[in-house]
Amino acid sequence: MPRTQHASRHEVQLVTVHGHRRAYVKVGSGPVLLLLHGLGCDHTTWEPVIDRLAERYTVLAPDLLGHGQSAKPRADYSLGGYANGMRDLLTVLGIDKVTVVGHSFGGGVAMQFSYQFPERTERLLLVSSGGLGPEVSPVIRAITTPGYHHAMGVLTMPGVRHVGKAGLHLLKATGSRHTRDLAEVAAIYETFKDPHARHAIRHVVRAVVDWRGQIVTMADRAYLTDAMPMAVIWGRDDQVIPVRHAANVAALAPKSRVEVLDEAGHFPHKDHPERFARSVDEFVRSTRPATYSRAKWRALLRGGLDAAPPPTLTSVETA
Repeated sequence: MPRTQHASRHEVQLVTVHGHRRAYVKVGSGPVLLLLHGLGCDHTTWEPVIDRLAERYTVLAPDLLGHGQSAKPRADYSLGGYANGMRDLLTVLGIDKVTVVGHSFGGGVAMQFSYQFPERTERLLLVSSGGLGPEVSPVIRAITTPGYHHAMGVLTMPGVRHVGKAGLHLLKATGSRHTRDLAEVAAIYETFKDPHARHAIRHVVRAVVDWRGQIVTMADRAYLTDAMPMAVIWGRDDQVIPVRHAANVAALAPKSRVEVLDEAGHFPHKDHPERFARSVDEFVRSTRPATYSRAKWRALLRGGLDAAPPPTLTSVETA
């Protein structure tokens, strides 16, 4: 299998699936954690926690199609397409079942994966996830507009990009909770200099967001989490997807556990890596992996058809 080295601390491995290059990091041994990054990021977003988690688990952190070192083709960038891609990558690597951990957009992929492939999902852990409420940052909504690609082409010209990134880092240095995530935003901004990456990101966002906000939610299928352990971790100062969305989990999936981290933004795994890794470990060790039963899945689906309409995701304040 071809291999290369990434700027990250871990070796990046490459494999071709359906004619497209897929990059991933695989570290450790034990039960498998599949870590799915967010929009415009790659596997390196998990760097602060990979080694900690690898002490007990096999950590598999791929670059999603259209991101990082994975290919950026004209392709299916829907949630379903990404879920299929993760299934196929796991199959190629000889991995049967995983606890899937998804951050931001990766949380939407994680939910879709657990829905499409419950027989391969042991647990579901969402981190500052999409799909739990309608609101999202105006910057994300702007990607859906017709002028996005041209405007970003100008904004990522070398001189303009360097000034823009410097400005973001200066704002980050103010120490305000509202600017906590700007270093990560600057890193994502840098990736947009690649026109292929810009095309991919536009297709990704248009599949899940319109000018009013998120259009894909788990509300109509949340009852299926009765068959699978689920947890949610959020940063209280998240400026990308509001922390109040974590409160919606109580209505959507009452059996789930929710943890809100103080002094953390949209990337709680980077703001508090030790605590995050400890929370993941506690969740996995204190729950039994889901066991797929076609009869139970059928009963849940039939019950869902007769149940009351799913709750509306609203702007409920967290406790």
